[in-house]
Amino acid sequence: MNQYVTGAVIKRLRETNKMTQLQLAETIGVSDKTVSKWETGKGYPDITLLEPIAAAFHVSVTELISGNPVRNANVSANMMRSKFYVCPVCGNVIHGIGEAVISCHGIQLEPLEEEPTDEDHKIFIERSEDEYVVRMEHEMTKKHYISFAAAVSMDELQIVKLYPEGEAQVRFKIRGVRKILFFCNHDGLFSIDVLKGIDDKESGYDDYEERMELEKAAKALFG
Repeated sequence: MNQYVTGAVIKRLRETNKMTQLQLAETIGVSDKTVSKWETGKGYPDITLLEPIAAAFHVSVTELISGNPVRNANVSANMMRSKFYVCPVCGNVIHGIGEAVISCHGIQLEPLEEEPTDEDHKIFIERSEDEYVVRMEHEMTKKHYISFAAAVSMDELQIVKLYPEGEAQVRFKIRGVRKILFFCNHDGLFSIDVLKGIDDKESGYDDYEERMELEKAAKALFG
């Protein structure tokens, strides 16, 4: 564990819960002088006391250690408020739709911040029957690749894991999708509104399969 609960956190949570040092001490079975030492930075709670302290403050041990208590105010949360977390050690992708304390491999993860797609991270969205075909113009080497792509609607998340040396293309069911995101392992999370990203069917090819065949033919001719 790369963090430990601090006296400042204990004091803040104790005051938030309107507890005196003596009340906290009696609840967890220590003396009020011990609690005072924690809060003034002259000592730290034994690791066996973390669970009792967290229980006294009605938070999880992870919240206690992080110093960021989470209150469940997510009743009205929806998928458009999705947050993504990626572990830098194992690449684990974690999804949430509200405030949370997320950790993996002993590291507290921060939610990824979305950026609009740019010239180095282009995305092309086309309709093919009841699906969006999403093609990302991005290299897929072992060191630089897109890790996952996701399609978000008000009440649904579709996510596809991608791998190095694989194809930077995915398909999503259209049903209400408003936003598409993808994560580059070097540059972070990018997103685009579907209506802004979809190809103009008035000036483009109506048939996705036809377009792919033409692109293949062009590659065969010109390399």
